[in-house]
Order: sequence, then structure tokens, then C-alpha cells
Amino acid sequence: MEIDLPFIWAAIIAFAILAYVLLDGFDLGVGILFPLVSEKSGYRDAMMNSVAPIWDGNETWLVLGGGGLLAVFPLAYAIVLPALYIPLILMLLGLIFRGVAFEFRWRASEKRRIWWDRSFAFGSLVATFAQGICLGALIQGIEIEGRSFAGGRLDWLSPFSILTGGALVVGYALLGATWLVMKCEGELQARARRFATFAGLGTLTLIGIVSLATPFLNVQYHHRWFEGYNLAFSIAVPFLVLICAAILFLGLKRHQDIRPFFAACGIFLLCYIGIGISFFPKMVPPSLTIWQAAAPHKSLDFLLVGTVVLVPVILAYTAYSYWVFRGKVDDEGGYH
Repeated sequence: MEIDLPFIWAAIIAFAILAYVLLDGFDLGVGILFPLVSEKSGYRDAMMNSVAPIWDGNETWLVLGGGGLLAVFPLAYAIVLPALYIPLILMLLGLIFRGVAFEFRWRASEKRRIWWDRSFAFGSLVATFAQGICLGALIQGIEIEGRSFAGGRLDWLSPFSILTGGALVVGYALLGATWLVMKCEGELQARARRFATFAGLGTLTLIGIVSLATPFLNVQYHHRWFEGYNLAFSIAVPFLVLICAAILFLGLKRHQDIRPFFAACGIFLLCYIGIGISFFPKMVPPSLTIWQAAAPHKSLDFLLVGTVVLVPVILAYTAYSYWVFRGKVDDEGGYH
């Protein structure tokens, strides 16, 4: 039996993107929440210290997902990149602003530190919103003619993509707030619980709006969710989201530290599964499939050998870094 290499690679790329969304999502969320805390309180130091040891490792998954897309699905890469040039460039600039702020903030004087705080928050917000814009543009579909992008330069900009951009900002804020609940103590933790409550309500509301709007974007989505056996997913996925939401809010109400974060991750996971159900087997909706976009089988074979070694290594050092820096943030330690 022949191995379906394009499908295996699609699963690997999907896993890398999911890992990025969950892991880098919460530290982007911490940056989004930065302006809501006074710079004179000392809480910003604790917030940044909570993600400082792991933020750059989290972005490894973005490199793996983007690089893997280029190597394994070059046609999809060649179509998606020109369609999303502007939001992708904005995302990268936001990540650069944010990364530079980590290094320079601790060395700046008190007067100049505020500018690095703003860079950290601004970069986090811009990167997140741009990612949401890209998601919305992909869900809408990209116009393809032959083997090339045939749409306009601003096709990515629409009310729906702006909606998904805003939804991702609120969603990442939820991940960031629940991360702070898990990693911090005292008044900052209490504030993070309040942030998580409001962000949780906003996230669920926006998920509902996006979910209701999506089937009307393309008849394929409507068929996928509301016809045949797939109707079971239309019932199961929202039901599981409600269960995660109940765990989230009960955990916050009962002052539990860990459960809210994993409940928020569960909500993101279920939304990601929903997107996967909508997209499959398309690599670039509405017309380019996984098999049409894939590189030659010899290339897929060669790259898979390296990936089988690389991915476990990334997982191992990611798990080790989280283990080493487990527990609450140490006020005396930090990123200096």
C-alpha cells in the first residue's frame, strides 16, 4: 500500500501551526494585556518574566510551519504569499518589534523603558491582528487562475477578515490572561482573572459570530457542516466548546490556577479542528487541494526523513524548557 505523503505532510504542517498558535498565542496575549497594567506597579516586569525564557522557542513552530509550507507545498506557498503579502509583512514587523523589546527594555532608563513597553504591546497586537487577517482571508478563499494568484492586492481586507483579526486578538488575550493566572500570584493574578473573564466572554461571542458567518462565505462550507454525517460535528464541536468554557469560568471563579489555561487551549484546539473540517481536503480554499499543491514524492520522502528526527528534538527541548521554568514567576529572577 502506497503511503499518502501529501496527507502526512499536511498533518505535520497543521500540527506545527497549532503548536505555534497555542504556545506563541499566550505570550502574544501577555503583550496585548501589557497596556492594561500600570508601568509603575512592577507588574509588567513579572508579566514579561513569565514568558521571557520560552517566547523565542515558541516561535520555532512558526518557522517550521512556514518553511515546511515552502518546501513541501511550493504551489500553495506561491499562491498564498502574494495574496497575503501585506498582512504577512505586518506580522513579521510586529514580531520584530516585540522581540527587540525583550532585549532592550531591561537595559533602558526609566524614561525610555516606556517606549520599549509600547513596542512590546504594539508588536504583539499588530502580529496577532495580522495573523487573524490572514486566517480570515484564507477562509474567504483565494482566487486562483491556473497555478497563480489571480486576485487583487487588497482581497485580504474585508469585514470578515477584520472580524477574524479582532477575534484572534481577544482570543490571544484570553490565553495570555490564563497563562498569567497560572504563573503569577497576588494582585497581578487577581487582575489576570478579571482579564480572563472578560476575554473569555468576548472570545466565545466572537467565535459564535465567526462560526455563523463562515457557512455563508462558500457553499462548500455549508455542505461540509450541515449535510450528511458531518452534521454530527456541527453538534459535537460547539458542545465541547461549551464544556471547555464551563471549565474555564468555573476555574476562574474557584481561583484555580491551572485549569483555566488548559480550558482556553481546549477552546482554541476545538476551533482549529473546526477550521480543519471546513478546509479539508483543500490546501488553499476554495479550489487547490493538498495533492495538487504537493511537491514531487521524492522531495517529500527526503524531507520526511529529516522531519522525523527534527520534530521530536523540538518537542523535547520545548518540554524541557517548560519543565525547567515551571511554577510561579520568581520576583527576584528574570530576564536581565
